[in-house]
Formats: sequence, structure tokens, C-alpha cells
Amino acid sequence: MSTGDVVLSVRDLRVTFGTARGPARVVEGVSYDLHAGETLAIVGESGSGKSVSTLALTRLIPEPPGRVEGEVVLAGQDLLTLPPGALRKVRGRRIGMIFQDPMTSLNPVLTVGRQVTEGLEHHLGLSEKDARRRARELLDLVGIPDPERRLGEYPHQLSGGMRQRVMIAIGLACEPEVLVADEATTALDVTIQAQIVELVQRLQAELGMAVIWITHDLGVVAGIADRVLVMYGGRVLEEAAADDLYADTRHPYTAGLLASLPVVGEAGRRLVSITGLPPDPVDLPPGCVFHPRCPHRDDPRCATELPPLREVAPGHRVACFYELPAEARR
Repeated sequence: MSTGDVVLSVRDLRVTFGTARGPARVVEGVSYDLHAGETLAIVGESGSGKSVSTLALTRLIPEPPGRVEGEVVLAGQDLLTLPPGALRKVRGRRIGMIFQDPMTSLNPVLTVGRQVTEGLEHHLGLSEKDARRRARELLDLVGIPDPERRLGEYPHQLSGGMRQRVMIAIGLACEPEVLVADEATTALDVTIQAQIVELVQRLQAELGMAVIWITHDLGVVAGIADRVLVMYGGRVLEEAAADDLYADTRHPYTAGLLASLPVVGEAGRRLVSITGLPPDPVDLPPGCVFHPRCPHRDDPRCATELPPLREVAPGHRVACFYELPAEARR
């Protein structure tokens, strides 16, 4: 894990959406510190609150119907209290975003060049000529061949891997302190996935930025993350250094996620699925949010009390009343 200074501090982050059925509590009490040069992975099933929790960092959640509460402190400033004009100076400049699904995140009617140069002109004050030259350098940096020609093309003219690289170039354009990569390798073949992961790691080392990597793929996390947050039902159920999480899993949900992964060299191994479905954010269960699906819900507190996120080892926190036996840990 990086020992750099804390660049982003999140405290008791909560996101609620107003719906016809009542308030949907999508993110509930998420807290963490992100250090310079560190890669923090946020993992969990679809609907666990991963993406929403990071969109909320720079208030990209529409309000209404959303409501964002808590603290997000960057360089001594709480981003959740900044006026819109000041917040626009943070988005893209100090916190860069790689949004999931570049085909829908990129504007189909603007050229690649215009979409890369926009932030350079707005945040860094570059002239059109200088911004275009920098955009060409960025496309070359992220491994796009013939970058001058690609600047004049539109997103539909690029492959999925190329579009993802363009999104990375946009996210890195202003050399942010924090880069949020939201499912940056989803829907890409494994070869392109590996290239994207290697690219982000190389650029992170060169620029010294911190990275928040959002994914449901624990196989990707093993190779890139310093620390991992496991989310479910809008809450953090386990937090640990990546090596500790894999070697000493403590929460039944994390254990279930890891048991569902195929293991190289174990072709006959039966994959285990977690029974049931994720909770409805409008109607979250009482007690532990995971207890309706948990195979170890024998403690009566599971159905009535919310387990605190407690430290079970140095830097390793778990929100569970059950102590997973050593033989059940990976």
C-alpha cells in the first residue's frame, strides 16, 4: 500500500434517490481515505453502489431526484459544499473520470479531437493549436496509432478498445490528482483488458496520481489494487489490503465472490454462486444488509442489528457478527 499523503478523504457518504415508491438508499455511510499513488479498488455486484458512490464525489448525481450527503475532502475543501463554478474547476482537472461504456459516454456528434481538447482549453487555458498538439500527444501516450488521423474521426469509427483509450486520454488530459476508472475494462476482450490495465498502471507511475478502480471483476483487482473496498447494498462490508483480502477473507459475501471465480489449473472445480438477489434499495432489510443471502446468519443480531465496520487485523475491517473460520478463508 502507498504511504503517500491522503489526497481524498470520504466520510459517511450517503446517496438517496427519490422514487414513486419512496427513498432509495443507494449508498449508505461509505468512508475511506485515498493516498497519493495508491490504487483503491471498489468491488461488488451490479447495484451495490460502486459507481454511484464515485459519481457522488464530484456531485455528478442529478439533484433532484438524488440527494448526496457526507463529506468529500480534497486538499482541505469539502467538494459537497462547493458552489457549481468552483466544482467545475475540480471535475476533469483535479479528479479525472473514465466512465464505463465509452460508446455512450463519448459524444457521437463530436470528433475525438474536440472531446480531448475541450478540457485542455477550459482547465489549462491552452490555445486551440496547443490543445490539439497536446491531444495528439495524449492519443499517442495511450497507444493509439496514427493519432493525427484519429483526432478527426468520430467515436463510431473506432473499435471498443480504441474508444476506451480515448476515454483514458480524456481522463488523464489535465494530469489529475485522482483518476476514477469506472469499469474501464468491461466488455473488452481479455487481451485489450490487459493492455488497458497495464496502460493505467504505467501512467499512474509516471504521473504519481491516485486511482479508484471500480469493477465487479475480482480477477482484475488482484493484479492492480493496493487496497480493496467490498460493497453490497450500498454499504462497505469489508476493507483490506489486496493481499490480505485474498489470503485472509473475513466476510461471507467476499468469500462468496471469490468462490465464484474460476481458478487456473482447476478445471474440475465447481464454481459456487451466492443464492438470492441483491436487496431493493427502497426496501433494505433490517439488520445486516446481506443477511437474507448469508449462509452464516445464525446470530439473532444479523436480522435486527447493523454490524459495525470493525478492525479484525491491522488495516483489515469487516462488518459482520460472524467470525469466518480459518479453513474457510482463502
